Amino acid sequence: MKAFFIKRYKDVGRLGQLPEPTVGENDVLVEVHAASVNVLDSKIRKGEFKLILPYRLPLILGNDIAGVVTAVGRKVRQFKIGDEVYGRLPDDRIGGFAELIAVDENALAPKPRNLDMEQAACVPLVALTAWQVLVETARLKAGQKVLIHAGSGGVGTIAIQLAKALGAHVSATTGSGNVEWVKALGADIVIDYRTQEFQAELHDLDVVLNSLGPDVLKKSIAVLKPGGKLISISGPPTPSFAKQRGLSWGLVQAMRFLSLGIRRKAANAGVSYDFVFMRAHGRQLRQITALIEAGSITPVVDRVFPLEATQEALTYVESGRAKGKVAIRVQASPSSLIPTPPTPALRPAP
Repeated sequence: MKAFFIKRYKDVGRLGQLPEPTVGENDVLVEVHAASVNVLDSKIRKGEFKLILPYRLPLILGNDIAGVVTAVGRKVRQFKIGDEVYGRLPDDRIGGFAELIAVDENALAPKPRNLDMEQAACVPLVALTAWQVLVETARLKAGQKVLIHAGSGGVGTIAIQLAKALGAHVSATTGSGNVEWVKALGADIVIDYRTQEFQAELHDLDVVLNSLGPDVLKKSIAVLKPGGKLISISGPPTPSFAKQRGLSWGLVQAMRFLSLGIRRKAANAGVSYDFVFMRAHGRQLRQITALIEAGSITPVVDRVFPLEATQEALTYVESGRAKGKVAIRVQASPSSLIPTPPTPALRPAP
């Protein structure tokens, strides 16, 4: 089968032929119609996660997919041949940039009926990240106040819509050119980080979702009220995360040291700090599907690239210029960039 893979860490990657996957008894074989590109793909390619995710090389990149079931393992009960599905791949079995992939059925959900394959492929990782931060970890409630950093990014665009669907008051940060656009996603307050200091504008928040660097992380403490929750998806990881992953004693201690400063600052301010590394979860994705089909969440697709241009797609995501997500169309094989299909109209800000 055709796939985009790396032979070693820090490899730029290449398109080539690899053996078709073996289907386990709990797996479905998916003909991949589309995948999406995440910052995580670049970090994995650079070897940034090799201590906690020891992949076997060569490695097919790609963390989420949409496609059609072509075979099922003997214990599979949730899906049948011909079903359209989507999902975030389990982090120890990634490989979405390929024509076929075998996936544990519990990582998948039926594809939303109102999305095409490229739109659907752009949902799972970022939507599950938003869900696991806002619903599972923060337990965000109607009327609470949340700040979402990088509101025009992949996670941010979904997190804003999810928070509004939960009834929260939403603030977001973004660049000057995206302020009105992020408001259209549903944000009540939008901070232009180029001209405003968010910590001077916002106060007494219940939750902050951070996806940026350590400086923003530290400044975010100041906008939280006592008892508030600072949750980061960009680190530093905590010792509790290391224990949950079953990492070695040495890595637990390393993460204890790496996160000591922010955990101490948060505790001194009377707030909590958590690190979330999202995981595949088909049942949660079904709940997200319901919100998508109800019109509460609309994925934002910036560009669609053919599988042959996966390297270009990775470079574009690494540039930080993408608004929303970038998709890979796997089944079509044009030689040049494919124009992005129109994103459905966003809800007006309330």
